[in-house]
Formats: sequence, C-alpha cells, structure tokens
Amino acid sequence: MTDKGGIGAQQYQIPPPKTQGAATGGQQLSATATQFVDKIDPFSKRGTSKRRRRLVNSSRYHPDSEPELAQLPLIKDSSSAEQSALVIQKLQQCQKIFDFYDPVAQLKSKEIKRAALNELIDHITTVKGAITESIYPEVIKMVSKNIFRVLPPSDNSEFDPEEDEPTLEVSWPHLQLVYELFLRFLESPDFQAAIGKKYIDQRFVLNLLDLFDSEDPRERDFLKTVLHRIYGKFLGLRAFIRKQINNMFLSFVFETDSFNGVGELLEILGSIINGFALPLKQEHKVFLVKVLLPLHKPRCLSLYHAQLAYCVVQFIEKDSTLTPQVFDALLKFWPRTCSAKEVMFLGEVEEILDIIEPEQFKKIIEPLFKQLAKCVSSPHFQVAERALYFWNNEYILSLIEENSGQVMPIMFPALYRISKEHWNQTIVALVYNVLKTFMEMNGKLFDELTANYKLERQKEKRKEKEREDLWKRLAAVELNPPKDRDPHILSKTPLTNFTTKRELPAGYGLIAPTNSVIDKAPNFSKRWINFHDCSWDFAGEVCQILEQTAPQSKSNNRLM
Repeated sequence: MTDKGGIGAQQYQIPPPKTQGAATGGQQLSATATQFVDKIDPFSKRGTSKRRRRLVNSSRYHPDSEPELAQLPLIKDSSSAEQSALVIQKLQQCQKIFDFYDPVAQLKSKEIKRAALNELIDHITTVKGAITESIYPEVIKMVSKNIFRVLPPSDNSEFDPEEDEPTLEVSWPHLQLVYELFLRFLESPDFQAAIGKKYIDQRFVLNLLDLFDSEDPRERDFLKTVLHRIYGKFLGLRAFIRKQINNMFLSFVFETDSFNGVGELLEILGSIINGFALPLKQEHKVFLVKVLLPLHKPRCLSLYHAQLAYCVVQFIEKDSTLTPQVFDALLKFWPRTCSAKEVMFLGEVEEILDIIEPEQFKKIIEPLFKQLAKCVSSPHFQVAERALYFWNNEYILSLIEENSGQVMPIMFPALYRISKEHWNQTIVALVYNVLKTFMEMNGKLFDELTANYKLERQKEKRKEKEREDLWKRLAAVELNPPKDRDPHILSKTPLTNFTTKRELPAGYGLIAPTNSVIDKAPNFSKRWINFHDCSWDFAGEVCQILEQTAPQSKSNNRLM
C-alpha cells in the first residue's frame, strides 16, 4: 500500500477548460501569445476555418418549438369540395421550419412536410383548376417563410470560389421542394398574373434578389429560373428588376468585390437583352457602358466571363454602332499582370470580331491591333498563342486582308522581332505562318516593311554603339583635382562662372552627392553627371564629349 504522503498516493484531476471569464493559470492563451502563435504558423487558423466552413450550412434558421406535425389525409383521396381546404391546410403545415443542424431531430415531422410538399407539387401539376384565388396568399406565405432568410457572411475571407468547395445548404431536402412547388405554381396554365401581382410585389422581388448571394449553386440555379418566370409574367416589375440588378452589379464592382450570383443574373440579362426591341433605348445603351462593361474589372471575372461576353455580343448584334465604345472599354480594363484574364479578354474580342460589321472594323483597327501586337509580344506563351490564333479565323482574316495597308504596319515590327527572339518555338512557328500570310496578302508592302524595319534596326544598333563609346570615353577620363584645392570645392563654390559659359546637352543634368563620375538614375528622365570631386577642366572636357554625341537643347538646360 502506498503511503499517503508519497507521490503515488496523490490523485491529480485536470480541470476542464474554461469557456467563460478571464483566462487564469495558463489555461488560455493571452492575446499576445495568440498573436505570437499566429506569427509562427499563420496558416493553421486559415486551414481550420476552411475545414469548418464545409461543415456549417449557410442559413441561420430559428426553428419553432412547436409540437410534431399531424398527418393529414391525401388530397387525391378527398372529395372535390374538400380538396381546396386540404391544400390550404397542407400549405400552412409546410410553413413550419425545422432544424437541420441536428439530423435526428423531429424526423417524423420532417418526413410529413417532405411528403406534403411532394403531394402539393403533383396536385398543382396534374389537376386542372387546382390553383384557385384562395391559394395565392398561402403559397406566397409558405414560400416566403421557407426561402427568405438572412445569409451569413462568409466564414473565411480567403475563400476562393474557383478552388474551395462551396457551403451547401443543409436544409436543401425541403428547400428544393419549396422551389419546385413555386416554379410549378408560376408555370401553371391556371396561374393568373392579375391575382399574383397582389402578392408578388417589389418587396418580394428584393428579398428574392438578396438570395442570389447564396453560396449553394443549386439554390442560385433555382432562383435564376424563378426570377426569369416572374420577369416574363409581371410586366409592371420588369423595369424594377432591371434597376435592382444594375444596383447590385454596381455595388459588386465598386464596393464589395464579392457576390456569388453574378453569373446567374447575367444569364437572365442575356435572355432579356435578346428580347430588346429595336432601336435600342438610351437607357439600355447606358446600362451597357456604365454597368455591363465595368464588370470586366473584378478579379473573379472567370466565374462569369462567358455570360458577360454573351451579353456584350448581344448588344453589338442589336446595334453595331456600339462597337467602338465596347472596344474602348475593353482596352481600358485590359489586364496588365494577369495572363489568364488576358486570355479571356482575347477570347471575347474574337467573339465580337466574328459578328462585327466591316464599317465598324475600320474604326477600331488602330487601337485593336496595337493591343494585339502587345499580346503577340507577351513572354507568356498562352497569351501570345491566343492572339496569333486570330489569323486562323477566316472572317477575321478577310477583314485584315481588306485593310492590310493599315494592319500590317502596326503588326509587322512585333511579328518580325518575335520571329527572331521568342523563347517558345510554337510561337515562332505561328509567327512565321502569320508573316507568310501577310506576304501573300500584300507582297509589295511586306517588302517595304521589311526594308524599313532593317533600316530602323541598324539605326538603333548605331545609336547603341555610340552610347557605349560615350561611356567608355567618360570612364577613361582621369580624375586629377589640384592638390591645393579642397576636393569638395565645387560643392562649396557657386557654379555661376561655369554655367554662364557652357550648357549641358539635352537630357543631361548635374548632381554632386557621390564620388562616382557618372550616375545613371533609373527613376529620372535625364542622365545625371556628378562633378563632385573633379576639377573645372574635367567638367569642361566632359561637356565637350557630350556635345559631340548628343544634340544641343534649346531649353535653358544649364548647370544648376
């Protein structure tokens, strides 16, 4: 038996971690300690957050603490006189919300509601005259009770829709049936918009639009269809729906930079734009320029670019005179550092060129092909490849051939340089094909451009050689300041005596902060000459050398 006073007799009980109150006894990390841990492993909290997001649903219901639902008779087994009242009872029964956080809670009531929703869907779909005026308010009330809720903010600010899994709605078994019931209700031949507009109003539409930010793609797909049906049946709500979508897009582009339902809303707009009457109204043109085109700015463009490009092409098909405005906006928002986004822009440009009018093509030749020349010169081979594929499009090639006199001078220098310098052999082969096409289009102009390009290259090489010779001559000049003079005398003595006699050539200035003879300042447009430790004779000799290699400036470019 162990002695009471011995260590073996002591029984230690580990206290449970405290969940409330201040941390004591080292049981909880202080704020400083937590920050220190985060600095050591900044990815631990982020990874935990991402794992937790996949387990938590996106809705926050407040389930009612009511008794279990009672099983009602089947609608098809009741008489015609009782069916209307029984349908209303089942709709009221389906207004009850259940807690799906706990998968085993209220299983019987959940099953009763699921069966009732399926029965109502079948009844509305198959029974003629099933939709009576008394059903309208009950259906809208049931739908509103089930689908309208406040969507929580994303649990992870680093959430990437392209890589991370979306948060799925855990109550989807019931939500899906509610959406299906509402769709069958709207699509039924018995549905009367004159009665429905009393209950489906602007407030209902606003609540519906808010749900497009749901992270569950299944719900957004249902919402897209529901909103499209409402837009088609309620003429009085069309302008309001378009206005609210405009507001949501503007908020997304210029404020939040985050919205999950952009693609779905653009799909709806694509069908709406397709139905616009001609000529286009001014408000529709403003919508294109002020709302649609700025949607090219956000970094998450890849999530909805296909739908956006479709809308833009629809506008140009409706009114070809909008083409220059569209291209101006595309060039304005053209990505500078994101090659994947640049490839998407090139794809959209090709879609537009496929349907462009020859007269409108002439208006955009210069800005378009200047941008294409930059893309072809890109070191990223996918960007260069996508730009060169334009010459595989027969219609675009015919437009280029008709305007070869304008296109070839813009594209030739970039193509000729790439054919000699690009690192990717696939790109070089594509460039040779394009040059061959140009030569077949206009051989005389091709020869002229080749000769001019070689001449310009010779001038550039000669200029570069002169520049190198200048630096060599300047480096060879010895610095021999007089022994009886302070080596820093020039920084202490006014330079007026020298400045009145000689001017620096164009593009040169004077500084004296270091001991080097020549300082090249990359952040300035001038070459800065340092006379800090040199004599007057040396300064004069340097200026003589510069005068021989650079033109004199007519401006007052004196030693200061």
